[in-house]
Order: sequence, then C-alpha cells, then structure tokens
Amino acid sequence: MRETLGHSTIAAADVAAGYFRSYSAVGLLALIGVLFVAVAFGAGRLLRPVVPTPEKLLTYECGVDPVGEGWAHTQVRYYVYAFLYVIFAVDSVFLFPWATVFAAPGYGAATLVEMFVFLGFLAVGLLYAYKKGVLEWT
Repeated sequence: MRETLGHSTIAAADVAAGYFRSYSAVGLLALIGVLFVAVAFGAGRLLRPVVPTPEKLLTYECGVDPVGEGWAHTQVRYYVYAFLYVIFAVDSVFLFPWATVFAAPGYGAATLVEMFVFLGFLAVGLLYAYKKGVLEWT
C-alpha cells in the first residue's frame, strides 16, 4: 500500500513540475516582452531631440490653431444615431448564430419563438425611438 501511495505522490509531483515548467516558460516570455518594450521606450527617450518651443507646446488638432475658449456645442442627436446603430449592429450579430441553431434538428420551434421575442424587443425599441422623434433628421 505504501509503495502505491509513494508512486502516486511522485507522479503528482511530476505533473506539478510539468505545470510549473510550462508556466515558467510563459512568465519568462512575458518578462522578455516587458523588457523589450521598456528598452524601446528608454532608447526613444534617450535618442530623440528635445527642443521645446512655444509653438510645440500649443494644443494641436487638425492643423487649426486653438483660438477662443475650449467649449464647443455638439448636437446630441448624432450620439443617438450612433447609439441606435450600435444597438442594431450588435443585434444583427445575434441573428447569425440563431440561423445556424435554427437549422439544427430539434431546435426549430423553440428557436423561432425565441427569435421573434428578441425581434419584438427590437421593434419596441425602434417604435419608442420613432415616437420620441429621434429618427427625424432636422
């Protein structure tokens, strides 16, 4: 009995050592990657020319010099359009797995009901956006 217990303990230690070797290889590779990035950033900092001028310290955007204050009015409706697009784009992603499951035997009726419930929620959201006037471009 003791020999069997000793053998299984040795086998478990071998398995643990194998796991440790695998993770140590991953850790070593991660360390090399971090060192590579650190050396690249350090070399860039040491080799770049540093000549600060007032023009270089200005905020720069699209080639236009900053004039006036930093406040700009933005129309919220553009965000609403983007939000609606994201909602329907993500929802369309769910249609493809549904189509593959629908084709599988034994899932037809339940999958069809689930998809119509899903599309119903989408339709209610679209109707709500229409009633609120979000979809009118003015």
